[in-house]
Amino acid sequence: MTPIQVLHGQPTPEELATVLAVVHSRAATRAAEGPARGPATAWTTRTARPLPPPGPHAWRTSFWAR
Repeated sequence: MTPIQVLHGQPTPEELATVLAVVHSRAATRAAEGPARGPATAWTTRTARPLPPPGPHAWRTSFWAR
């Protein structure tokens, strides 16, 4: 785990312990989930292409080939 630095302020020991507990808990949860699935592609994302830019005729051009 990378070191954590306090950049601003002077937290109390209790505040610092709380933050470290949350960070440690989230890191443990992420490690338990296993490896990531890999990079997102057009097949794995929700939409295969970006939405059309907003405009008066965006609904007409939304299904045009790009």
